[in-house]
Amino acid sequence: MDKSEIRIRDYRASDLNALIEVFRGSVRRIARRDYTHEQIMAWAPDDIDHEARGARHSSKPTWVAEIAGVFVGFADLEPDGHLDCMYVHPDYQGHGVASVLLLQVEAAAKARGLIRLYLEVSITAQPFFERRGLRIIAAQTVTFNGQEFINYRMEKILNSD
Repeated sequence: MDKSEIRIRDYRASDLNALIEVFRGSVRRIARRDYTHEQIMAWAPDDIDHEARGARHSSKPTWVAEIAGVFVGFADLEPDGHLDCMYVHPDYQGHGVASVLLLQVEAAAKARGLIRLYLEVSITAQPFFERRGLRIIAAQTVTFNGQEFINYRMEKILNSD
């Protein structure tokens, strides 16, 4: 698959169900390599609050990646340079979708005059981000829905190029 086949567009409210399915599928099928079943179900439960999730992504720039009209991934950016979410459908991992989404996020951050991109990433995603120039600030343990998770705080200083 050629990266040129990946189309990035702005998130629309009608994308919500596909976004949740990509999120849930990515966590449940890919992150299970590094987290327990209990952790996975706390992170991506069956009963995701659709209204809250929709509001979350409508309140900040969120981009959708599509291949031939199929929703394959998404990413967002908060005003201070925090990349809160980036997930790729399990069947499209390793095809450049996350790389293209990250380029979109970085370009948007630079366009907003931000000098730093930062995020918290899973054990599973950490190598991807490190290969793309982000550095680990610290490993941390966070508690979410009653489960403890190890993840990494990472950052990238953005050049003005």
